[in-house]
Amino acid sequence: MTDPTFFEALRWASIFLKQHQQEDAGRFLLLERQNWTNTQLLMRYREPMPSAMWRQFQSDVQRMAQNEPAQYIIGHAPFYGHEFKVTPATLIPRPETEELVEWALNELPAQPLKVLDLGTGSGAIAISLKLAQPQWQVWASDISAAALAVATENAQQLGADIKFQQSDVFAALQAEQFDVIVSNPPYIAPSERSVMDASVLAHEPATALFAAEAGLAIYRRILTGLPQHLRASGQFFGEFGYQQRPALTKLAAQLLPDSQVAFRQDLAGHERMLQLKF
Repeated sequence: MTDPTFFEALRWASIFLKQHQQEDAGRFLLLERQNWTNTQLLMRYREPMPSAMWRQFQSDVQRMAQNEPAQYIIGHAPFYGHEFKVTPATLIPRPETEELVEWALNELPAQPLKVLDLGTGSGAIAISLKLAQPQWQVWASDISAAALAVATENAQQLGADIKFQQSDVFAALQAEQFDVIVSNPPYIAPSERSVMDASVLAHEPATALFAAEAGLAIYRRILTGLPQHLRASGQFFGEFGYQQRPALTKLAAQLLPDSQVAFRQDLAGHERMLQLKF
């Protein structure tokens, strides 16, 4: 195809992606790549697409046809009103995790606190909390050095002063205590691979997705370490799988019998978040 108009290019993308059983995300790819609004694109509909842009657009669409997530193709994803760099070293931030951030911000006092985002990935939780409450001292940890490099870049880009620490759960945080710990840890059981989206399995980091013990191995380590790493009257907020409430209730009762446990549903009506108070 010679250089098409923008309208023709979008029509080509729609047909091509449909042939590959993918959603029609051509408009999203183009808008995000060019940082345009829908109106800005509509104004160009009948204009020829510049050759360099057409080549880039074809490459983006072909990558998506191979199950690569659009956020990795573009290189960023929105979260809690900010844009975060994402790479295959980090999970793509999801709306459910925005709800976790919102719950924590609504529950916690607007006073200086020491907060840890455990398993930070792209830094989305830690940076969003810090930008919303600048007086908080926010730490962010992850087992992955590559993820921490992305999170550090995001913090610098968004102007968030975060203390980063490479750590396997609490292993490198032995001397630290926090008022609040927030986490979206790996919680998917390996047995659930067969029902997961192919693009997630192919491109997102398995270490940030899966955990042994039916998805609860990392949660067991976190809950075991909370008494040592939470200050008196501290709180924990965590995200979990929509079928895991019974198992987490039992685990919290076994490991933290003196804690108060609360659960919250996501916007889809699934119980996906818990709060522990001490």
